[in-house]
Amino acid sequence: MKFGKDLKKQRVPEWIEAYVDYNGLKRILEEIHNSKGNKPNRPNASRERSSLFMDFDTSTGHASNFEKEGDVENQVIAVDTVQQENSRKKYNTKLLVSPEDGEENESIFFNTLDDELNKTNNFYKDKVDEAIEEAARLKKQMEALVALRIKVINPNFDGSSSLKCLSMDISNLAPSKIIPPARGKTAVQLNCAEIRAMDGKLGVEMSSESQLEPGSSSEVDLGCQGQHSNSHANNIPCTENSNGAPIDGENTNERKSSHLEILDRVKISNTFDDPISTIKGVLSDSKEKDLSCNKEELKEVEERLKVAFIELYQKLCHLKHYSFMNLSAFSKILKKYDKITSRSVARSYMRIVDNSYIGSCDVVNSLMERVEVVFIKNFLSSNRREGMKLLRPKQKIEKHHVTFFSGFFCGCSVALLVAVVLLVENRKLVLKSRGTLYMGTVFPLYSLFTYIVLHMLVYAANIYFWRRYKINYPFIFGFKRGTELGHREVFLLGSGLAMIVLAAFLIHFHIKMDSKSQHYETYIELLPLGLVIVVISITLCPFNIIYRSSRFFFIKCVFRCLCAPLYKVRLPDFFLADQFTSQVQAIRSFEYYICFYGWGRLSQRLNRCSSHDLYNVFYFIVGVIPYWFRFLQCVRRLFEERDFAHGYNGLRYFLTIVAVVIRTAFELRKKIAWKVLALVSSAIAAIANTYWDIVVDWGLLQRKSKNLFLRDKLLITHKSVYFTAMVLDVFLRFAWLQLTLDVHSLQGNTISTIFSCLEILRRGLWNFFRYFISKL
Repeated sequence: MKFGKDLKKQRVPEWIEAYVDYNGLKRILEEIHNSKGNKPNRPNASRERSSLFMDFDTSTGHASNFEKEGDVENQVIAVDTVQQENSRKKYNTKLLVSPEDGEENESIFFNTLDDELNKTNNFYKDKVDEAIEEAARLKKQMEALVALRIKVINPNFDGSSSLKCLSMDISNLAPSKIIPPARGKTAVQLNCAEIRAMDGKLGVEMSSESQLEPGSSSEVDLGCQGQHSNSHANNIPCTENSNGAPIDGENTNERKSSHLEILDRVKISNTFDDPISTIKGVLSDSKEKDLSCNKEELKEVEERLKVAFIELYQKLCHLKHYSFMNLSAFSKILKKYDKITSRSVARSYMRIVDNSYIGSCDVVNSLMERVEVVFIKNFLSSNRREGMKLLRPKQKIEKHHVTFFSGFFCGCSVALLVAVVLLVENRKLVLKSRGTLYMGTVFPLYSLFTYIVLHMLVYAANIYFWRRYKINYPFIFGFKRGTELGHREVFLLGSGLAMIVLAAFLIHFHIKMDSKSQHYETYIELLPLGLVIVVISITLCPFNIIYRSSRFFFIKCVFRCLCAPLYKVRLPDFFLADQFTSQVQAIRSFEYYICFYGWGRLSQRLNRCSSHDLYNVFYFIVGVIPYWFRFLQCVRRLFEERDFAHGYNGLRYFLTIVAVVIRTAFELRKKIAWKVLALVSSAIAAIANTYWDIVVDWGLLQRKSKNLFLRDKLLITHKSVYFTAMVLDVFLRFAWLQLTLDVHSLQGNTISTIFSCLEILRRGLWNFFRYFISKL
């Protein structure tokens, strides 16, 4: 593979603009090559350049850097290094050629090369400084965590007994927030259930004024300046050093006093992260009355802090790879220049690059070593093999049987779908009153699975494109490492469910329409209910089959959505709640199941659910439930984060609730007054939602953007994709007005199913642009 394609493939999406513009430099070289044409090279031209050679004095802040070991007369360039006020260097290259031999494009090439070198150096230094700050914060948090372990596990600890190793069985969650004390304060606050990784941001937040008092450092050392740490946390026996050798009594006393100083300032503050604590906090109107933390909360803090270390380590790996790829880009492009111009520039300029910050700084390697030691000692009980598996996880290998069965189930589903269509056409079901009654009664039972399967296929497509554009969706959603589902696994589940449902519907349809099989009719009516029971049973199955970790993660998120105002809202929670707002018809299908199987005999049941007042009342309630949950989540975030954007978002969902209620009333009553109200409310809600989708969620239509009607940073190179997405979003948002205008000739169930499927497709499009692409 050519280096340009390899560089483009391996770039970190968020750092695209910070990489060397390798292709741009290649285009300049192509212009140089074309401008030379057949002009012969002058082998003795270098001797004529000696008069133009200039030496810059390093004592004045300038230096002429080039190949000093070689013949001075053979030099082609001189690089002026300027020391700036912010301790950064700026490089300017001068081409030492006579005017008649020089080429204007060569000067442009070196000016561009200098700009790229300055850009990569500045970016790399900024990111290294950020990593050092994150490591310093994690160091302080680990100091507080060591004291927290002692206080929770041994509340009566008085310092007379030696500090013992506290090994923890830790799994993965999202990063936690452990706040050391601010200057002059008397306690270290350890927030046991609060922090989240938003927009893929690494590290752990901390107040800029928060730091431990002098002399209170514990045995955790991340070596932010590159020094080696001699001891790490409290997983090391208290009478031995990290190498297993005994330590003297003086050091032991210092270790004890260090932990006791931290322990004296530790207090634990629970956040409102569960229904009981939320209710207590509201009733007591105080967040500081219940200052306790049990072992379960301690374990959760450790799990989140563990992931914070993993994410910091992965960021350091990205920085190391960033340095390697850019250094390789400079080397490759300079070799191409030498080849085209028959000059020797690569060695002298690469000496400049190697001596620059990106080429000479070893802070990243030192920091990676320190993170490895601290992480393995504190969280894996010195088990290096297991620790490195977490810090450097191997890429998930795609299994052949998943691909095989996905294709098999998909092929069977297509064949069964064709069979159903042909059978309906052969029986002339649409033209018969009995067939119309059958479809109106039974079709809503199977439409539930249509919505579920379609949503799973759309989600599989989302995962495919997220991976294609290198979006770290497992980290953003907080999936347990190694257990996240890929697009093939999701497609396997969706196609498998589609095959089973289509087979059941074909059997149901054949027996129902065949007069010779009427005695099986009572039993065949239970087939849709059996499918629902099987799907729910598999979802709740406690055994380690069919992706148990993902199923339990889904169940947990569903439960948190149902208890929306009583749980702290995380990204997976409101992401799932947004998905439910596109599944209103699927949720109403559950109500139809209760009506269909709960009232009357199976053999005498017709489509009479809408004639029951109780059914119609719940038809209103069920339709607004998903939007109500999302509204409560916005209210919770508004009070917690004090961001009025969440209030405006909640207002948008409230307008949608009003529109759904009025539209449902018109659907049931069919009166002119309700039709007018439905049109007005639906139009207002559609306009508000469309604006929020495109401008707020997607970040498009920016007036001051360098990309017309888009935004400055675009991950997708083809701008037409963004405009197409905006047009589709508007079209699909206003498609629901067709139900109110009543300009179609299709039956109610059919048109509702079509527009529900269109809404699911719109949600899939929104998922792609909302959470990931718009955050670059």
